[in-house]
Amino acid sequence: MPIKHLASDGSPAIIWKRPISLDALNQSSKNTLIEHLQIVYTEVTDNSISATMPVCAFTHQPLGMLHGGASVVLAETLGSLAANFCVEEPSYCVGLDINANHVRAKRQGVVTGTASPIHLGRTTQVWDIKIVDEQQRLICTSRLTIAVKHRN
Repeated sequence: MPIKHLASDGSPAIIWKRPISLDALNQSSKNTLIEHLQIVYTEVTDNSISATMPVCAFTHQPLGMLHGGASVVLAETLGSLAANFCVEEPSYCVGLDINANHVRAKRQGVVTGTASPIHLGRTTQVWDIKIVDEQQRLICTSRLTIAVKHRN
């Protein structure tokens, strides 16, 4: 379960260290795998980022179901992007490890992924990514470990 990050006064903390907007996020997807899979960022809250991805021919595996690899692309996209907005320049973040449990098949429609932090450290971060269908049923749960790198 993602933890709630708190400010020094006990109120919920905003985790973003860089300006963040849906327009800028979606523009950053141009000419990438993200655009090819039609992943669209849909919501930024004080401590999460969400995006949708269609379930259709180009995200299917041969049996006509959502490809597990497509779910992992959505999960890593959300977690890696979120991680980079949680560090100040000149630091940057890269993925170290990802795992995914595919718990429900999906044949058509749209899935929504939401990334929330579990741990935001100086050298590592851990992100929880939940992917759900239109009825909020869990399709995939993923955990992404991030390395925080520091440019000299």
